[in-house]
Order: sequence, then structure tokens, then C-alpha cells
Amino acid sequence: MRTSPIRRGANRSGTVGAGFGLAVLCLTLGACAGMDSRGDLPTVASVDLSRYAGTWYEIARLPMWFQRHCVDSKAMYSSRLDGAVGVHNECVTDTGKVEQAEGVATVIDAKTNARFTVVFDNWFARLFGSSREGNYWVLDLDPEYRTAMVGTPDRRYLWILSRTPQLEEPTYRRLVERAQELGYSVSNLIRARRSVSS
Repeated sequence: MRTSPIRRGANRSGTVGAGFGLAVLCLTLGACAGMDSRGDLPTVASVDLSRYAGTWYEIARLPMWFQRHCVDSKAMYSSRLDGAVGVHNECVTDTGKVEQAEGVATVIDAKTNARFTVVFDNWFARLFGSSREGNYWVLDLDPEYRTAMVGTPDRRYLWILSRTPQLEEPTYRRLVERAQELGYSVSNLIRARRSVSS
């Protein structure tokens, strides 16, 4: 819960994640974005993109089609010379296969850097495009940038991310409770299956 590029500026297709992958994955779908009847969805007050860069391990996610076979996913975000954030996603499937995807994310809320439009570099992403509201919202971020929670504004998709492959249970429970407060269906969360030695 990368990595692909995140560009500052107008809403244009960028690539951020993996066609199977992480938090950024659903972002390829135009249908993922948009508010619903549950009201406003608050994001974090500020995201330092240079600190957000690096590797994020998926700890848990809500079900999504692209990740239906993933048991262990991670995303690598990197700054680019053109001001974008590069995203490289990797997913280990239930058969042991490693799938990868590249994408670009465009910052659409320059005041906070907490909302992005993300489009993956594949035919499906190019077909559906992105939305004005963005589809990758940073909903929770540890002050030390050790954990993050990212979701789509329609509350269909959610990812809990950590800098480490494992996350302490009290921290995980706090993030789940926060997700529930925000209106996400936490009873459907799927936890990553990775060995303790990962």
C-alpha cells in the first residue's frame, strides 16, 4: 500500500502502481473514484512526497479484481526529475508467480499532496482513465512515515501499508478502527500472507 510516478499538476493520466498491485491498483478504474452518500472523506493534512517515497508493504486490503490472486504485495515509490513520483508494484500470487506493474500518479491536491490520480500503464487503465477527484487518497499516515492507509473516495477499495513486512497488532487494529470510522467495510479486509522472515 507503490513505484510509479506521481506528477503535480492538472488531471492527466499518470502511472502509479501495479495492474494487480497495491493500494494504487484500483486507481486505474474511473469507477473507483467519486464520493458517495456517506459524505466527505477526510485525508491527512499533509504528505511529504520525498518521505513517502520508498517501499511500502501491503498489510491488508479490501477485495479487488486485479489482486484476486495476490497473497503478498508491495509498492516502491520514487521521485522523478520531472516532478512525478514513480511507482513500481510487485505481487506474489497464490501460485508463487511474481507479477509487476508500473504506473504514474498525479497530485491533484497540491495543498496537502494527499490526493492523487493514478493510472497504470496498461490497456485497461488507458481505456478507463481517471477522475477529477483522484482515486488514491492518503487517509492515515504515521508521523514517522512508518504506516499509511490509502483508499478510494467511493470507499470500495482500501489498503493498509507498512514500511516493514509485518505490522504490530495494536497498530493494525488502530488502522482498522479508523477505516471503519471512515465508512469502509472492514469485515472484508484481506490480510497479506507472508512469512515472518520476509
